[in-house]
Amino acid sequence: MPTLVHAVGRSDLPAYPMSDRFRHEIAYFMSVPGAAGVPELAAGEYWVALDQTRTWLDEGAILVVSPLDSASRTEVELSEELEGWLEWMAKHQVEHIRIG
Repeated sequence: MPTLVHAVGRSDLPAYPMSDRFRHEIAYFMSVPGAAGVPELAAGEYWVALDQTRTWLDEGAILVVSPLDSASRTEVELSEELEGWLEWMAKHQVEHIRIG
């Protein structure tokens, strides 16, 4: 069964299906809770800044920083699945999501 990404507050927008591994991959895309512009979120909800979404799409990759050494950074190319999800987010101007 796929993981569904729901746009919070957007009942007009059907959920976007993703593979189950997305439950772990969202950590690379979510804005840090408590950061400027990030509202309080319920459990299972995430904030993905629209400007960052557009940057990742333009670059076709994300920058991953090692949790053990912040100086170690790797650029990871977006998979087709992740690119499709980011395009959905940008097209519909979604920032607040729930994974279910």
